[in-house]
Formats: sequence, C-alpha cells, structure tokens
Amino acid sequence: MTKDEGGHFAHKHPSDSETDPRVIGALKERASEGGIPCAVAFKIASELDVTPELVGKTADLLELRLKKCQMGLFGYEPDKRIVKPAETVSEELETSIREKLTDNRLSCEKAWEIAKKSGLTKMAVSSACECLGIKINACQLGAF
Repeated sequence: MTKDEGGHFAHKHPSDSETDPRVIGALKERASEGGIPCAVAFKIASELDVTPELVGKTADLLELRLKKCQMGLFGYEPDKRIVKPAETVSEELETSIREKLTDNRLSCEKAWEIAKKSGLTKMAVSSACECLGIKINACQLGAF
C-alpha cells in the first residue's frame, strides 16, 4: 500500500515510539475502512485521559487514516476537504482570529478555542479563515 493509497503513516515517527495499549485497543475497536474520524479520535483521547497527539500518533503507527476533520480540512470523499470560504466574516471574528495567529497561521487548537468562545462551529471558524486567506496548521492529531 502506498501513502497515496492510505499507508506508511508510521514512517512519520521513530521506530521505537511508545504507545498506550488502551489507545491501541480503542482505535482498533472503533476503526472502520482503514480509518478513524477526527471526532472519534478526540473522544478516545477524552475517555482515556490522554492527549489527542498520542491518539493521532498511535493511529499513524497502526496505519489508520485520520478522516473527517472537524474543521473540514481533510479526510472527506471524494474531494478530501469540504470547507468553503465564508461569504463574509464579522469584524469580531476576524479580530479573534488575527489575535491568535503565529507566523500568519492559526493553529488547530486556537481555532477550536475561538469556536468555543464565540459559540460557533469549528467549521465556521475554518470557513472564516478560508475567506481571510489564513492557513490553519498544527493539527492536534498530527495529521498536518
């Protein structure tokens, strides 16, 4: 299986990477069609009181594709990403986004914080970023 076909994610990590057997079990139990949705990965992290990063790394080591990013940035069929630019962005939201930028990019974690604080969906924040030409980086699961 090639990376384009959905494999070789483990190569992103050292061969002696440690994992948590509970995370391995939860991922294997909930995986379907070679992948795990973002929301399910976060639920596993919460249930097991581990970081989303550990769940993402473990998914990589198990060669599971992360799917259905909650911000619409990756993991959808057939177009991979479903987020579209917002038609307009309120001044308040734009200010919130711009205040959290690092090197002209917004981290996934900061985008989630903005969504929660603003009472918006995560997708609404990523849509605003698309409109403003701001890239989202540092996926909390390590997908990008």
